[in-house]
Amino acid sequence: MAIEQAKISVGDLQRGMFVSRLDRPWTRTPFALQGFYIRDLEEIRQLQKCCRFVYVDVHKTVGSAGATLRRLVGGSGAGIVGEGRTPRVTIPCRPVAISHKAYPPPQPARREASNARKLHGQILQGMGQVMGLVASNRPLPVQQVNRVVEDLVDSVLRSPDAFAWLARVRDKDEHTYSHSVRASIWAVLFGRHIGLGRRELLQLGVATLLKDVGKLAIPAEVLQMKQRDPRSELEYRKFVLHSANMLAADVQMDPQVINIVRCHRERHDGSGYPKGLRGDKIPVLARMCGIVTFYDEATNPRGVSEPIAPSRAVAGLYDLRGIAYQEQLVVEFIQAIGLYPTGTQVELSNGEVGVVVEQTYDRRLRPKVMIVLDENKRQLNKPRLLDLAETEDRAKKLIERGKMSAQAQVSILRDIEPGAYPQVDTAAVRDTYLFKGNGQLFRLISRLAK
Repeated sequence: MAIEQAKISVGDLQRGMFVSRLDRPWTRTPFALQGFYIRDLEEIRQLQKCCRFVYVDVHKTVGSAGATLRRLVGGSGAGIVGEGRTPRVTIPCRPVAISHKAYPPPQPARREASNARKLHGQILQGMGQVMGLVASNRPLPVQQVNRVVEDLVDSVLRSPDAFAWLARVRDKDEHTYSHSVRASIWAVLFGRHIGLGRRELLQLGVATLLKDVGKLAIPAEVLQMKQRDPRSELEYRKFVLHSANMLAADVQMDPQVINIVRCHRERHDGSGYPKGLRGDKIPVLARMCGIVTFYDEATNPRGVSEPIAPSRAVAGLYDLRGIAYQEQLVVEFIQAIGLYPTGTQVELSNGEVGVVVEQTYDRRLRPKVMIVLDENKRQLNKPRLLDLAETEDRAKKLIERGKMSAQAQVSILRDIEPGAYPQVDTAAVRDTYLFKGNGQLFRLISRLAK
């Protein structure tokens, strides 16, 4: 299909439009990519600052803007994109087979916590060795990587929450390659949720762990750029093929792992790289790897000291469903981690503040929460554990008997940006809940907050 473009005033831009050309050279703008989807109002404001009009790809534009634009262009050549609600452009893609009961119910996080923490340290140490070997052009320790990911898979199959803590909470001595470790944890959690077999979980975990090794072949100044110009962006994108080629150089490496790495930056609508694959042409495990990569990069943006609230990352991911990522898999991933992942700071409907310490897997909106601040945001003398699922069950009985109003039922109101309440130390909550017993929690938090 030939590219068809419409000339659009910057005052008429909408989310979902694919900007293919500007009214000036790309190098004179802050945009790194020559061609991109408008995701949010900030990008529209940036375009309005540097351009008077842009050219929009009619066929790549999605959502209501895309449908209206194609109708207008088909009739009169170009025009202002109107409002209205129209279904998304559908990209052919077969549903992924899902089994939510492929594995037994999770064990309590505390039972698996010590093993998970030890294994997490081994993974970080192993990744340090991998990066050192790659940097010196020496063979990868494939068998060692496989063994540690096998242990990760077994641990997550027993208790997803124990490793979710380690993926969510940043430690002060965190390594630069910890993004790949966190993404690998999210990937295995995701795979467990949809019922992947153990071999596929291992392939997905290894691929997600090693997907960035090719960045060692990219100049440091390109990797560290906050805004890449088009030439630098093209140089940066070469890391995918560098990674795949480095892994392929070892005859012991699973070919499926290499294929996942090669395709994890492809996008559902064909806007990814290196080949511009779309829909079913992208392997399922590579689609999953792309989703967890986006999520971890969104929750742990480069140059930011604290993770952001998960709801912001989830909202961004949800906006990209059916565009950059297969809608079914986006929904399943959000269900896998929950709207309030383990380690998230939350405010309850009664004003109290706590930290999600464990999921209730059949009721994701009702996790276990450690309450550390009262409704006036003051530290409690003795923090308490609140099981929102049990609280809901008790509340329903009281409401049925007329002894409690529905409005009095406690629930999570919202998640909170880490750092909003400095007296809450999420890492301290984690360590105390998982390893030291709840009675020491207040003393530990008070000491670390001083």
